[in-house]
Amino acid sequence: MKLLKHTLRHIEEVVLDAQGDIRNKFKAFAIPSGSLGRMEELATIYASIKGDVNCKIQNKKIFTMAGDHGVVAEGVSVFPQQVTEQMVQNFMAGGAAINVLARHIGAKVIVVDCGVASHLETKQCLKIKKVGLGTRNMAKGPAMSREEAVRSIEAGIELIEEELEEGLDIIGTGDMGIGNTTPSSAILAVMGKMDVDVATGRGTGLDDEMLQRKISVIKKAIAVNQPNPNDPIDVLSKVGGYEIGGIAGLCLGAARYRMPIMLDGFISTAGALIANAIEPKVNKYLIASHVSAEKGHRTMLNLLNKTPLLDLNMRLGEGTGAAIGIGLMEAAVKLLNEMATFHESGVSDPYIVNVNS
Repeated sequence: MKLLKHTLRHIEEVVLDAQGDIRNKFKAFAIPSGSLGRMEELATIYASIKGDVNCKIQNKKIFTMAGDHGVVAEGVSVFPQQVTEQMVQNFMAGGAAINVLARHIGAKVIVVDCGVASHLETKQCLKIKKVGLGTRNMAKGPAMSREEAVRSIEAGIELIEEELEEGLDIIGTGDMGIGNTTPSSAILAVMGKMDVDVATGRGTGLDDEMLQRKISVIKKAIAVNQPNPNDPIDVLSKVGGYEIGGIAGLCLGAARYRMPIMLDGFISTAGALIANAIEPKVNKYLIASHVSAEKGHRTMLNLLNKTPLLDLNMRLGEGTGAAIGIGLMEAAVKLLNEMATFHESGVSDPYIVNVNS
Protein backbone atom coordinates (compact mmCIF):
# COMPACT_ATOMS: atom_id res chain seq x y z
CA MET A 1 0.00 0.00 0.00
CA LYS A 2 2.96 2.30 0.60
CA LEU A 3 3.91 2.45 -3.10
CA LEU A 4 0.32 3.14 -4.13
CA LYS A 5 -0.07 5.98 -1.62
CA HIS A 6 3.27 7.50 -2.66
CA THR A 7 2.26 7.34 -6.32
CA LEU A 8 -1.10 8.98 -5.73
CA ARG A 9 0.51 11.88 -3.85
CA HIS A 10 2.67 12.70 -6.86
CA ILE A 11 0.09 12.66 -9.68
CA GLU A 12 -0.30 16.18 -11.03
CA GLU A 13 -3.28 17.68 -12.83
CA VAL A 14 -2.83 18.17 -16.58
CA VAL A 15 -3.96 21.51 -18.00
CA LEU A 16 -4.22 21.33 -21.77
CA ASP A 17 -2.15 24.04 -23.48
CA ALA A 18 -2.10 26.20 -20.37
CA GLN A 19 -0.24 29.13 -22.03
CA GLY A 20 -1.70 28.74 -25.53
CA ASP A 21 1.76 27.97 -26.99
CA ILE A 22 0.64 24.80 -28.78
CA ARG A 23 -2.37 26.51 -30.34
CA ASN A 24 -0.20 29.42 -31.50
CA LYS A 25 2.35 27.04 -33.00
CA PHE A 26 -0.34 25.28 -35.03
CA LYS A 27 -1.79 28.64 -36.13
CA ALA A 28 1.59 29.61 -37.58
CA PHE A 29 1.82 26.51 -39.78
CA ALA A 30 1.02 26.75 -43.48
CA ILE A 31 -2.37 25.05 -43.15
CA PRO A 32 -5.94 26.29 -42.71
CA SER A 33 -6.72 26.77 -39.03
CA GLY A 34 -7.90 23.55 -37.37
CA SER A 35 -7.57 21.52 -40.58
CA LEU A 36 -5.69 18.67 -38.90
CA GLY A 37 -8.64 18.00 -36.62
CA ARG A 38 -8.01 15.41 -33.94
CA MET A 39 -4.34 15.16 -34.89
CA GLU A 40 -3.97 18.63 -33.40
CA GLU A 41 -5.83 17.38 -30.33
CA LEU A 42 -3.43 14.45 -29.94
CA ALA A 43 -0.36 16.66 -30.26
CA THR A 44 -1.85 19.07 -27.74
CA ILE A 45 -2.47 16.29 -25.22
CA TYR A 46 1.04 14.93 -25.57
CA ALA A 47 2.81 18.30 -25.40
CA SER A 48 0.65 19.40 -22.47
CA ILE A 49 1.47 16.26 -20.49
CA LYS A 50 5.17 16.69 -21.25
CA GLY A 51 5.08 20.43 -20.64
CA ASP A 52 7.10 21.05 -23.79
CA VAL A 53 5.85 22.40 -27.10
CA ASN A 54 8.94 20.92 -28.79
CA CYS A 55 8.54 17.43 -27.30
CA LYS A 56 9.30 14.19 -29.15
CA ILE A 57 8.32 10.53 -28.87
CA GLN A 58 11.27 8.17 -28.78
CA ASN A 59 10.62 5.35 -26.29
CA LYS A 60 7.31 3.55 -26.88
CA LYS A 61 6.38 0.51 -24.82
CA ILE A 62 3.27 -1.65 -24.80
CA PHE A 63 2.55 -3.71 -21.70
CA THR A 64 0.59 -6.89 -22.37
CA MET A 65 -0.70 -7.94 -18.96
CA ALA A 66 -1.68 -11.61 -18.56
CA GLY A 67 -3.78 -13.30 -15.91
CA ASP A 68 -6.21 -16.17 -15.46
CA HIS A 69 -9.66 -16.17 -13.89
CA GLY A 70 -11.30 -18.76 -11.67
CA VAL A 71 -14.69 -17.81 -13.08
CA VAL A 72 -13.94 -19.74 -16.30
CA ALA A 73 -15.07 -22.80 -14.33
CA GLU A 74 -18.60 -21.44 -14.81
CA GLY A 75 -18.42 -21.87 -18.60
CA VAL A 76 -18.13 -18.20 -19.57
CA SER A 77 -15.58 -18.65 -22.39
CA VAL A 78 -15.35 -20.71 -25.56
CA PHE A 79 -11.61 -21.17 -24.95
CA PRO A 80 -9.98 -23.33 -22.25
CA GLN A 81 -7.90 -21.63 -19.57
CA GLN A 82 -4.58 -23.01 -20.83
CA VAL A 83 -4.85 -20.71 -23.86
CA THR A 84 -3.69 -17.83 -21.64
CA GLU A 85 -0.29 -19.49 -21.12
CA GLN A 86 -0.13 -20.57 -24.76
CA MET A 87 -0.72 -17.01 -25.94
CA VAL A 88 1.91 -15.69 -23.55
CA GLN A 89 4.36 -18.09 -25.21
CA ASN A 90 3.25 -16.77 -28.60
CA PHE A 91 3.87 -13.18 -27.45
CA MET A 92 7.37 -14.12 -26.34
CA ALA A 93 8.03 -15.84 -29.67
CA GLY A 94 7.02 -12.68 -31.52
CA GLY A 95 4.22 -14.26 -33.51
CA ALA A 96 1.12 -12.53 -32.13
CA ALA A 97 -0.77 -9.60 -33.62
CA ILE A 98 0.61 -7.25 -30.99
CA ASN A 99 4.17 -8.21 -31.94
CA VAL A 100 3.48 -7.39 -35.59
CA LEU A 101 1.91 -4.02 -34.84
CA ALA A 102 4.56 -3.10 -32.27
CA ARG A 103 7.29 -3.80 -34.81
CA HIS A 104 5.40 -1.65 -37.30
CA ILE A 105 5.47 1.40 -34.99
CA GLY A 106 8.88 0.68 -33.45
CA ALA A 107 7.56 -0.10 -29.96
CA LYS A 108 8.80 -2.63 -27.43
CA VAL A 109 6.32 -5.23 -26.16
CA ILE A 110 6.65 -6.12 -22.49
CA VAL A 111 4.74 -9.28 -21.58
CA VAL A 112 3.80 -9.48 -17.91
CA ASP A 113 2.61 -12.47 -15.90
CA CYS A 114 0.25 -10.87 -13.39
CA GLY A 115 -1.49 -14.09 -12.49
CA VAL A 116 -1.32 -16.82 -15.09
CA ALA A 117 -2.52 -20.13 -13.63
CA SER A 118 0.84 -21.85 -14.18
CA HIS A 119 4.47 -21.11 -13.45
CA LEU A 120 6.24 -19.45 -16.36
CA GLU A 121 9.98 -19.32 -16.86
CA THR A 122 11.45 -15.82 -16.72
CA LYS A 123 12.76 -14.68 -20.09
CA GLN A 124 14.06 -11.38 -21.43
CA CYS A 125 10.71 -10.31 -22.86
CA LEU A 126 8.65 -11.62 -19.92
CA LYS A 127 8.30 -9.99 -16.53
CA ILE A 128 6.94 -11.96 -13.60
CA LYS A 129 4.63 -9.92 -11.37
CA LYS A 130 2.49 -12.85 -10.35
CA VAL A 131 0.04 -12.12 -7.54
CA GLY A 132 -1.49 -15.61 -7.64
CA LEU A 133 -2.13 -18.61 -9.87
CA GLY A 134 -5.26 -17.07 -11.34
CA THR A 135 -8.03 -15.39 -9.37
CA ARG A 136 -10.61 -17.35 -7.43
CA ASN A 137 -14.09 -18.00 -8.82
CA MET A 138 -15.92 -14.72 -8.23
CA ALA A 139 -19.27 -16.49 -8.55
CA LYS A 140 -18.53 -18.19 -5.22
CA GLY A 141 -16.70 -15.44 -3.35
CA PRO A 142 -14.18 -12.62 -3.84
CA ALA A 143 -11.87 -12.99 -6.82
CA MET A 144 -8.99 -11.93 -4.58
CA SER A 145 -8.30 -10.37 -1.21
CA ARG A 146 -8.04 -6.61 -0.82
CA GLU A 147 -4.30 -7.04 -0.19
CA GLU A 148 -3.95 -8.94 -3.47
CA ALA A 149 -5.87 -6.22 -5.29
CA VAL A 150 -3.47 -3.58 -3.98
CA ARG A 151 -0.53 -5.81 -4.87
CA SER A 152 -1.78 -6.14 -8.45
CA ILE A 153 -2.04 -2.34 -8.75
CA GLU A 154 1.41 -1.83 -7.28
CA ALA A 155 2.81 -4.38 -9.74
CA GLY A 156 1.73 -2.07 -12.57
CA ILE A 157 3.36 0.92 -10.89
CA GLU A 158 6.58 -1.09 -10.43
CA LEU A 159 6.66 -1.87 -14.16
CA ILE A 160 6.60 1.83 -15.02
CA GLU A 161 9.42 2.59 -12.59
CA GLU A 162 11.54 -0.29 -13.88
CA GLU A 163 11.13 0.72 -17.52
CA LEU A 164 11.93 4.37 -16.80
CA GLU A 165 15.57 3.39 -16.40
CA GLU A 166 16.03 2.75 -20.13
CA GLY A 167 13.63 5.47 -21.29
CA LEU A 168 9.87 5.72 -21.53
CA ASP A 169 7.83 8.46 -23.24
CA ILE A 170 4.42 6.86 -23.84
CA ILE A 171 2.81 3.57 -22.86
CA GLY A 172 0.17 1.35 -24.38
CA THR A 173 -1.92 -1.04 -22.32
CA GLY A 174 -2.85 -4.55 -23.40
CA ASP A 175 -4.22 -7.75 -21.88
CA MET A 176 -4.40 -11.50 -22.18
CA GLY A 177 -6.60 -13.68 -20.03
CA ILE A 178 -9.21 -16.24 -20.96
CA GLY A 179 -12.52 -15.19 -19.44
CA ASN A 180 -11.47 -11.62 -18.66
CA THR A 181 -14.42 -9.95 -20.34
CA THR A 182 -16.49 -11.44 -17.51
CA PRO A 183 -14.80 -9.49 -14.66
CA SER A 184 -14.55 -6.45 -16.93
CA SER A 185 -18.31 -6.54 -17.52
CA ALA A 186 -18.86 -6.95 -13.79
CA ILE A 187 -16.67 -3.90 -13.10
CA LEU A 188 -18.65 -1.88 -15.63
CA ALA A 189 -21.99 -2.99 -14.21
CA VAL A 190 -20.97 -2.10 -10.65
CA MET A 191 -19.11 1.14 -11.27
CA GLY A 192 -21.51 2.30 -13.96
CA LYS A 193 -24.47 1.29 -11.78
CA MET A 194 -26.16 -0.41 -14.71
CA ASP A 195 -27.86 -3.67 -15.57
CA VAL A 196 -25.53 -6.59 -16.18
CA ASP A 197 -27.39 -7.35 -19.42
CA VAL A 198 -26.36 -3.94 -20.77
CA ALA A 199 -22.74 -4.25 -19.64
CA THR A 200 -22.09 -7.76 -20.94
CA GLY A 201 -21.05 -8.77 -24.44
CA ARG A 202 -20.07 -11.94 -26.27
CA GLY A 203 -16.33 -11.82 -25.50
CA THR A 204 -14.49 -14.20 -27.82
CA GLY A 205 -17.70 -15.23 -29.58
CA LEU A 206 -20.30 -16.71 -27.24
CA ASP A 207 -23.54 -18.01 -28.69
CA ASP A 208 -26.87 -16.89 -27.23
CA GLU A 209 -27.02 -19.67 -24.65
CA MET A 210 -23.48 -19.07 -23.38
CA LEU A 211 -24.07 -15.31 -23.28
CA GLN A 212 -27.06 -15.81 -21.01
CA ARG A 213 -24.97 -18.07 -18.79
CA LYS A 214 -22.27 -15.40 -18.61
CA ILE A 215 -24.83 -12.75 -17.64
CA SER A 216 -26.23 -15.04 -14.94
CA VAL A 217 -22.75 -15.73 -13.56
CA ILE A 218 -21.96 -12.01 -13.34
CA LYS A 219 -25.26 -11.30 -11.61
CA LYS A 220 -24.52 -14.08 -9.13
CA ALA A 221 -20.99 -12.76 -8.51
CA ILE A 222 -22.28 -9.27 -7.77
CA ALA A 223 -25.02 -10.63 -5.50
CA VAL A 224 -22.59 -12.88 -3.62
CA ASN A 225 -19.85 -10.29 -3.17
CA GLN A 226 -21.75 -6.98 -2.94
CA PRO A 227 -18.86 -4.87 -4.29
CA ASN A 228 -18.98 -1.23 -3.19
CA PRO A 229 -19.21 1.00 -6.32
CA ASN A 230 -17.68 3.88 -4.34
CA ASP A 231 -14.59 1.84 -3.44
CA PRO A 232 -12.70 0.86 -6.62
CA ILE A 233 -10.25 -1.38 -4.79
CA ASP A 234 -13.18 -3.27 -3.27
CA VAL A 235 -14.68 -3.69 -6.74
CA LEU A 236 -11.36 -4.93 -8.11
CA SER A 237 -10.92 -7.41 -5.27
CA LYS A 238 -14.48 -8.76 -5.42
CA VAL A 239 -15.05 -9.08 -9.19
CA GLY A 240 -11.80 -8.08 -10.90
CA GLY A 241 -8.63 -9.70 -12.19
CA TYR A 242 -4.92 -9.50 -11.52
CA GLU A 243 -4.15 -8.16 -15.00
CA ILE A 244 -6.94 -5.59 -14.67
CA GLY A 245 -5.39 -4.39 -11.43
CA GLY A 246 -2.01 -4.34 -13.15
CA ILE A 247 -3.41 -2.13 -15.91
CA ALA A 248 -4.85 0.22 -13.29
CA GLY A 249 -1.36 0.40 -11.79
CA LEU A 250 0.18 1.15 -15.18
CA CYS A 251 -2.23 4.07 -15.57
CA LEU A 252 -1.45 5.47 -12.13
CA GLY A 253 2.30 4.96 -12.49
CA ALA A 254 2.44 6.55 -15.95
CA ALA A 255 0.43 9.55 -14.74
CA ARG A 256 2.77 9.94 -11.77
CA TYR A 257 5.68 10.31 -14.23
CA ARG A 258 3.70 12.48 -16.70
CA MET A 259 3.36 9.96 -19.49
CA PRO A 260 0.37 9.58 -21.83
CA ILE A 261 -1.48 6.26 -21.61
CA MET A 262 -2.86 4.82 -24.84
CA LEU A 263 -5.65 2.47 -23.85
CA ASP A 264 -6.54 -0.64 -25.82
CA GLY A 265 -10.00 -2.17 -25.59
CA PHE A 266 -12.56 -3.37 -23.07
CA ILE A 267 -10.26 -4.95 -20.49
CA SER A 268 -7.72 -2.13 -20.61
CA THR A 269 -10.51 0.38 -20.14
CA ALA A 270 -11.80 -1.58 -17.13
CA GLY A 271 -8.37 -1.10 -15.58
CA ALA A 272 -8.46 2.59 -16.47
CA LEU A 273 -11.91 2.88 -14.89
CA ILE A 274 -10.46 1.54 -11.63
CA ALA A 275 -7.47 3.90 -11.82
CA ASN A 276 -9.66 6.90 -12.61
CA ALA A 277 -11.88 6.15 -9.62
CA ILE A 278 -8.84 5.84 -7.34
CA GLU A 279 -7.39 9.17 -8.57
CA PRO A 280 -9.47 11.29 -10.98
CA LYS A 281 -6.43 13.36 -12.03
CA VAL A 282 -5.32 10.35 -14.06
CA ASN A 283 -8.13 11.03 -16.54
CA LYS A 284 -6.29 13.63 -18.61
CA TYR A 285 -3.44 11.18 -19.20
CA LEU A 286 -5.76 8.61 -20.80
CA ILE A 287 -6.31 8.36 -24.56
CA ALA A 288 -8.81 5.91 -26.03
CA SER A 289 -7.22 4.31 -29.09
CA HIS A 290 -10.42 2.73 -30.37
CA VAL A 291 -13.86 1.50 -29.45
CA SER A 292 -14.00 -2.27 -29.60
CA ALA A 293 -16.80 -4.52 -30.79
CA GLU A 294 -17.38 -5.63 -27.19
CA LYS A 295 -20.81 -4.41 -26.14
CA GLY A 296 -19.92 -2.41 -23.04
CA HIS A 297 -16.76 -0.70 -24.27
CA ARG A 298 -18.37 2.47 -25.60
CA THR A 299 -20.28 2.81 -22.33
CA MET A 300 -17.00 2.51 -20.39
CA LEU A 301 -15.44 5.21 -22.56
CA ASN A 302 -18.44 7.44 -21.95
CA LEU A 303 -17.96 7.03 -18.20
CA LEU A 304 -14.39 8.25 -18.68
CA ASN A 305 -15.55 11.03 -21.03
CA LYS A 306 -13.29 9.70 -23.78
CA THR A 307 -13.91 9.80 -27.53
CA PRO A 308 -12.11 6.92 -29.27
CA LEU A 309 -9.71 7.71 -32.08
CA LEU A 310 -10.85 4.79 -34.22
CA ASP A 311 -13.69 2.32 -34.70
CA LEU A 312 -12.25 -0.68 -36.51
CA ASN A 313 -14.59 -3.35 -35.12
CA MET A 314 -11.61 -4.89 -33.30
CA ARG A 315 -11.91 -7.02 -30.16
CA LEU A 316 -8.59 -8.85 -29.90
CA GLY A 317 -6.96 -7.09 -26.96
CA GLU A 318 -3.23 -7.74 -26.46
CA GLY A 319 -2.57 -4.00 -26.93
CA THR A 320 -3.30 -4.07 -30.67
CA GLY A 321 -5.53 -0.99 -30.63
CA ALA A 322 -3.04 0.82 -28.41
CA ALA A 323 -0.25 0.17 -30.92
CA ILE A 324 -2.28 1.75 -33.71
CA GLY A 325 -3.15 4.67 -31.42
CA ILE A 326 0.49 5.26 -30.49
CA GLY A 327 1.31 5.40 -34.21
CA LEU A 328 -1.27 8.16 -34.63
CA MET A 329 0.05 10.00 -31.57
CA GLU A 330 3.60 9.90 -32.90
CA ALA A 331 2.44 11.20 -36.29
CA ALA A 332 0.63 14.06 -34.55
CA VAL A 333 3.71 15.01 -32.53
CA LYS A 334 5.86 14.95 -35.69
CA LEU A 335 3.41 17.34 -37.34
CA LEU A 336 3.80 19.70 -34.37
CA ASN A 337 7.60 19.48 -34.65
CA GLU A 338 8.28 19.33 -38.36
CA MET A 339 5.76 21.37 -40.33
CA ALA A 340 6.82 24.65 -41.90
CA THR A 341 5.19 27.94 -40.97
CA PHE A 342 3.59 30.31 -43.48
CA HIS A 343 6.71 32.46 -43.26
CA GLU A 344 9.18 29.58 -43.66
CA SER A 345 7.35 28.07 -46.63
CA GLY A 346 6.70 31.33 -48.47
CA VAL A 347 2.95 30.67 -48.38
CA SER A 348 0.75 33.73 -47.95
CA ASP A 349 -0.92 34.14 -44.58
CA PRO A 350 -4.71 33.82 -44.48
CA TYR A 351 -6.55 37.12 -44.46
CA ILE A 352 -9.68 38.10 -42.64
CA VAL A 353 -12.70 38.71 -44.85
CA ASN A 354 -14.71 41.73 -43.70
CA VAL A 355 -18.31 40.68 -44.31
CA ASN A 356 -19.51 44.25 -43.70
CA SER A 357 -17.40 45.81 -46.44
